[in-house]
Amino acid sequence: MHEREKFHDVFGAYPTIMAEAPGRVNLLGEHTDYNDGYVLPTAIPQKMRVMMRPNGGRVFQVYAEALDEAVEFSLLDAPEEHFAKYIYGCLREIGTLGFDIPPLDIYIESGVPMEVGVSSSAALEVAVLRGLRALLNLPLDDVHIARIAQRAEIDYAGVNCGIMDQMASSLADTAHMLFLDTRTLEREVLPLPPHAEVLVIDSGVARSLAGSKYNERRSECEKAAALLGVRSLRDIDDAELVETLPETLRQRARHVVSENNRVLRARQGISAEEFGRLMNESHASLRDDYEVSITQLDRLVALLQAEPGVYGARLTGAGFGGACVALCHAGDAANIGLKVVQVYNGEDRRGRMLVPEER
Repeated sequence: MHEREKFHDVFGAYPTIMAEAPGRVNLLGEHTDYNDGYVLPTAIPQKMRVMMRPNGGRVFQVYAEALDEAVEFSLLDAPEEHFAKYIYGCLREIGTLGFDIPPLDIYIESGVPMEVGVSSSAALEVAVLRGLRALLNLPLDDVHIARIAQRAEIDYAGVNCGIMDQMASSLADTAHMLFLDTRTLEREVLPLPPHAEVLVIDSGVARSLAGSKYNERRSECEKAAALLGVRSLRDIDDAELVETLPETLRQRARHVVSENNRVLRARQGISAEEFGRLMNESHASLRDDYEVSITQLDRLVALLQAEPGVYGARLTGAGFGGACVALCHAGDAANIGLKVVQVYNGEDRRGRMLVPEER
């Protein structure tokens, strides 16, 4: 069914505008963004699509196709449903900028898997904000949209996130990496390593940032920075300097400092082999120092790393479930993904390949 017809079936009218935004996968730079550090994401083919129209009524009406769930709310009363909080936050943030938003019918069509670590929430926020920009002719550039989306997620969805996901969804594409300094928002579009392509596999273990230890890790990093006398761990570039910290904080800080250095090394334009080694180091650091991996992610990464056509592999996203990303020989990613998923699922697991997109 055509998207416009889907909207009509739910709301009895056709949408005024349609907007979309991609999910993202982070190649290097995990848990560095909320430490003012460096990240290296790329967009994935899957996108979040939003359709909307003014409804002439008194309340906003939202339908989420993937959840088959409808919600009504006004700007005076936040919705209870978690997915709707992201939308409500975007609407409220636009309102605080002085723009009037009429009650809308909003249809959400998600091609970005949820709770996998590929930023479905950021894709939703950016798609909604792009829709509002088009509908209301708002003077917002892509960076401004990312900033608004981040505030919506922090203040209304309860996730104390950095800005990487929103910047990647708003600015990245599937053919390049986006180097981003999350403190200054300096950014650079970079080519993928030569003769390489990206593979993403969902472990089948869902994770939720708000319910995970994500906010706890952020607090630990803030404590470590305070003990080291710096504004954030971004300001430490020598891993030896964190060795004076208490054990747990030392581990957390060691990961952030070494991960920032890996991103800066990758930015210089390195071979796929060296990039892969950095990815392998990153996973070990996330597993051992940052302690955000789980058995299923470690197994999936080990299977990927054992493949001759894989340069390197690591968990991607916040951890505690979700997906793994690998850098593969160009042209080999799909076959490697199918093989690894078959072995992984033969161990009573439920993995699936996300990139390249399954047809």
